[in-house]
Amino acid sequence: MSRTLIELLGDGLPAEALLTDPDVTAAYAHDMASFCAAGAPAVVVLPRTVEQVQHVMRTATALRVPVVPQGARTGLSGAANASDGCVVLSLVKMDRILEISPVDRIAVVEPGVINATLSRAVDEHGLYYPPDPSSWEMCTIGGNIGTASGGLCCVKYGVTAEYVLGLDVVLADGRLLSTGRRTAKGVAGYDLTRLFVGSEGSLGIVVRATLALRPRPPRQLVLAAEFASAAAACDAVCRIMEAGHGPSLLELMDRTTVEAVNDMAHMGLPETTEALLLAGFDTPDPAADLAAVGALCEAAGATQVVPAEDAAESELLLQARRLSLTALEAVKGTTMIDDVCVPRSRLGELLDGVERIAEKYALTIGVCAHAGDGNTHPTVCFDAQDADEGRRARESFDEIMALGLELGGTITGEHGVGVLKKEWLARELGPVGVEMQQAVKAAFDPLGLLNPGKLF
Repeated sequence: MSRTLIELLGDGLPAEALLTDPDVTAAYAHDMASFCAAGAPAVVVLPRTVEQVQHVMRTATALRVPVVPQGARTGLSGAANASDGCVVLSLVKMDRILEISPVDRIAVVEPGVINATLSRAVDEHGLYYPPDPSSWEMCTIGGNIGTASGGLCCVKYGVTAEYVLGLDVVLADGRLLSTGRRTAKGVAGYDLTRLFVGSEGSLGIVVRATLALRPRPPRQLVLAAEFASAAAACDAVCRIMEAGHGPSLLELMDRTTVEAVNDMAHMGLPETTEALLLAGFDTPDPAADLAAVGALCEAAGATQVVPAEDAAESELLLQARRLSLTALEAVKGTTMIDDVCVPRSRLGELLDGVERIAEKYALTIGVCAHAGDGNTHPTVCFDAQDADEGRRARESFDEIMALGLELGGTITGEHGVGVLKKEWLARELGPVGVEMQQAVKAAFDPLGLLNPGKLF
């Protein structure tokens, strides 16, 4: 008599690492995305060691059972959603910081380490790990790697991909692959490390990461600039970048977003504005940089420019920006968060287009954006219990993605494709691009067991 999946998994895992109660496993079925189908997993596995992950993959390969890797499930594309009968492989228990080297300026971590935990740990050594998604207090490094996450600092420091030097990856058949390096430079062979970053768990299971660190910069100062139109705020963004400034953040919140944050957190943001631009500098003389950027904002039509007095006031402004998506969700109870990225020079056109789409579908759509790198998050607010409103939300979401492609952009700057944007990925890549990416997938996962149904 053949043994069951649970029995075989139990051969190499402690009992507490296996969750089989349907009421418990249901909590692991999906991430935070709307309109993304999720199935019922057969089992949730919570490994603590590389060897346990290898055992899971060998067992899954032997039985031809799909495996869905997960981090904290804070994703917004359905990339962590379970499929029926799958093994959900939750890596949150692999949460050790294994090494911090101030000389080599690297950290070696397991995938379940929380982003903010790593940031605080390296700060104690005078170092800095820049990628800072808005969910940084919850999201894991493994999840950040899986979706190539960004954050507020990307305009100056770049996204997660810039900081992943090397990876240990368990392949679909259970073999352990080491990629990349610990050195400051290295060009040996194909860059397999970069290939895994953003692959959404479809090529292998990241079990260890070597991350690049930077020296800790000075505390940043932030200014807030109010504008009478989103177009004027976007003009200011273009002026700032054209003038050669290097802000550590350059963020935009439209009127709808500002109102939502005030309603939820009572932060006293100026609701008379149509767009609020936040600019920050972590340079040796941030006050001088803010003064220069403030002048450019005024030249673009800012109605008021208010520099923060100190780091505490700056952090308060950043907290308002980080609360944007949560506040917009509170408007109607459900959101669809888009992730369209366009060239900075087309940012104003995108925001104007989003406003027209909101009017067309009679919906509330708030926009917050990493304006400095053109990455916008148009957020469609709707009542999930209203079928017609849900339909209009999905249609408006698709129109925003189409607009982004028309403006020379991409369907995702940092949230990934997952289930939500599969159709749109094919449109962006084209048939030859899809064929090549599917060939890469087949090379690493010939049985199609790793996170099936995602990306393609």
